[in-house]
Amino acid sequence: MILQDGTFRQIRDFIYEKCGIYVPDTKKYLLEKKVGARVQARNLGSFEDYLVLARSPQCGDEMSKLFDAITTNETYFFRETQQFDVLLDTIVPTVVEKRPAKDIRIWSAACSSGEEPYTISLLLAEKKASVRPEILASDISEEVLVSARKAVFGSYSVRNVPPNYLQKYFREAGWALELSAAVRAPVKFLNVNLIDDKKIRSIRDVDVVFCRNVLIYFDEKAKQKVVANLYDSLRPGGYLFIGSSESLHSVTRAFRPLTYNKVVVYQKV
Repeated sequence: MILQDGTFRQIRDFIYEKCGIYVPDTKKYLLEKKVGARVQARNLGSFEDYLVLARSPQCGDEMSKLFDAITTNETYFFRETQQFDVLLDTIVPTVVEKRPAKDIRIWSAACSSGEEPYTISLLLAEKKASVRPEILASDISEEVLVSARKAVFGSYSVRNVPPNYLQKYFREAGWALELSAAVRAPVKFLNVNLIDDKKIRSIRDVDVVFCRNVLIYFDEKAKQKVVANLYDSLRPGGYLFIGSSESLHSVTRAFRPLTYNKVVVYQKV
């Protein structure tokens, strides 16, 4: 099957409309490969037939399958550890200092298969911080959320976990490792599209948002929409972590950049 230029643009625009991810012309080959797999999985004859199906009210869970196909779920425990150090040593104490209940609400947006929110939960448990964490973890892909809820991970995901943490918080589960129930307990998984205003409105009063290595998939307009939604979800003075190679410089002035030990954190103004 050949993905014609006109059909490519239609599929590209459809994906952008639904989830904000923009596929440039230079990545046509990638879209052809990934959507082509969905065409074959649905026993369709062409990309045009697939577009008709995707647009149809009777598409069932195909939208979720499409999002699964086009998104990259690269993640692992203890990724960009300096940011977690800042969270535990600076942000968490600042947030809970004046709260009698010592509660904190953290949202891992685009959490993929769960390694990021579980890392946060594990570190809070290990630090024995006198806090009551609620950790929301969301992704657009239902497939990775199913995997995240199982909390069973292969060697690639846990390769950066210190040996003492592996022994304390994981147990062998066949070829893989299963995370302890105590670490899993504070984490709640949700299916959320970051450009879906209605879904985002259900997430409010968040103290800290992690949205790392996600904005790179959006164009400027979609970035602004996503960041505005994250801004609305945060409490006044709340904090936003993005990827260390990302910046909000050209996206918004609604956050104040703060630097702790060379780690940039954005605070809601």
